[in-house]
Amino acid sequence: MIPAPFEYVAPSTVDEAISALAEAGEDAKVLAGGQSLLPVLRMRLATPTTLVDLGKVAELRGVREDGDALVIGSMTTHYDVQRDALVAEHAALLKAATDTVADPQIRHRGTFGGALAHADPAGDLLAPVLALGCELVVAGQDGRRTVAAADFFQDMFTTALAADELLVEVRVPKHTGWHAHYEKFNRVAQAWSMVAVAACVRTEAGTIEEARVALTNMGSTPVRAAGVEEALVGCAATAEAIRGAAERAAEGTNPTADGNSDVEYRQHLARVLTGRAVLAAAGS
Repeated sequence: MIPAPFEYVAPSTVDEAISALAEAGEDAKVLAGGQSLLPVLRMRLATPTTLVDLGKVAELRGVREDGDALVIGSMTTHYDVQRDALVAEHAALLKAATDTVADPQIRHRGTFGGALAHADPAGDLLAPVLALGCELVVAGQDGRRTVAAADFFQDMFTTALAADELLVEVRVPKHTGWHAHYEKFNRVAQAWSMVAVAACVRTEAGTIEEARVALTNMGSTPVRAAGVEEALVGCAATAEAIRGAAERAAEGTNPTADGNSDVEYRQHLARVLTGRAVLAAAGS
């Protein structure tokens, strides 16, 4: 199939993009990398009256330092995040998760901000952004505002973005010296996660001093594994202790059953994958 007819707008600045969205109203769609939107348009599951293409908005690309945070532009591709030296040094969890996103072709086209704004609960970047305590900067006609990751993801495919707002950048607190791992379980290579775990820990002398753990596809939004984090702090970075803490991974989750697995299996996966992710991070 081919998409339904729409008006095409290609602004070159954020202000122009916001104006285009405001003029088009709620029936507009934003095109970032297009890896999620274009298939939906072709199947006519979405029929926007206007498509606002951000491909020419250069100010939305790139990674830079700003004090104790990294700032990643929303149109920065997965490939650029994956290869960026600042990300590798200060936000290793983002690199680890981005390494698992789809395939090289999609990583060259798909964008960091586009994946977050799409808010697919099976997407691989939402949980790392939540675990790292990122802040998402949103721009609209009333100016810019900052939204914590915990407040940005509101439901399946639903975020705090208003119809006339854009996600312009993500502020990532530096976790320099922390070790990270993203453990993903899927049926076939390059598929969406059935369950995945983002883990980031800081260790000293064989003891876990701080831990950040979040789960992918264990609810309609990414879930912070608070019980696991609590159990990990102060414990020895041993397989036995970590697996014991990981038994709390399913607490507070609300997974759904589908053609891939039932609820109980997803809860089992959460516990097993959390143990693997934290053990890999603590041992790296």
